[in-house]
Amino acid sequence: MSRVVVIFKICYHFFMSEIVISNISKWYGTKKKGKYSVHGLNLSIKKGSVFGFLGPNGAGKTTTMKMLVGLAKPTSGHITIAGGNPNDLSIKNKIGFMPESPSFYLYLTGREFLEFIAIIFFGFKDHKDHIDSLFRIVDLVHGADKQIRTYSKGMLQRLGLAQALINDPDILFLDEPLDGLDPLGRAEMKKIVLDLKARNKTIFFNSHVLADVEEICDHVGIIDEGTLIASDTPKNISIGYRDLEDAFVQIIKKRRDDKATNK
Repeated sequence: MSRVVVIFKICYHFFMSEIVISNISKWYGTKKKGKYSVHGLNLSIKKGSVFGFLGPNGAGKTTTMKMLVGLAKPTSGHITIAGGNPNDLSIKNKIGFMPESPSFYLYLTGREFLEFIAIIFFGFKDHKDHIDSLFRIVDLVHGADKQIRTYSKGMLQRLGLAQALINDPDILFLDEPLDGLDPLGRAEMKKIVLDLKARNKTIFFNSHVLADVEEICDHVGIIDEGTLIASDTPKNISIGYRDLEDAFVQIIKKRRDDKATNK
């Protein structure tokens, strides 16, 4: 393969990707004592796709997401979001973020909370129509005027997604959006994600619900102890295994067994 072709492929890959993660690492602790939460991570996610980031508890998923949205700074490496730096305000305006355990002002209603978030983004304007549309998108119209302290887990998840959509972002980062939902709630959340994808939104999310990941994701990455160990389509990763969940378990088990053997 000629040098020109290689350079062309690299450039094409870069410009077609909405999210590019280049060899990022995150070290916690002092120079002499500490550990990598994420180490040497490389990923690229195409615009308009759904990417599932998988790993056991403590694998580095949430740390990675915090670096992607600018809440944590990589120790080394580089992140490009929509062609820019995630710390730039112009890029932040294109991002929506739903944390794993969103915190709310419990004595506000859902509507009052979203009005508060809308003021932060857009100032003191009439946001009623926009907020009403968000409640319809996340199927929370029935809870719009109830105090958040009365919400079920599923309603809290929907409100968390609504606040992530307040600025109509091009790119969504969702940390465990399916966590704690019953089958009906998961089905509704998956439909919302696919509807957003149909609007050419790029969605990066962490999840432990692998059956749902297999159903809605175009591409997945598996991380363990801060290191990416697999990245491909759910179908390709599952070759030779019963399903994605079986592949996930066996791939991580093999890595850990090999690591123990080589000590």
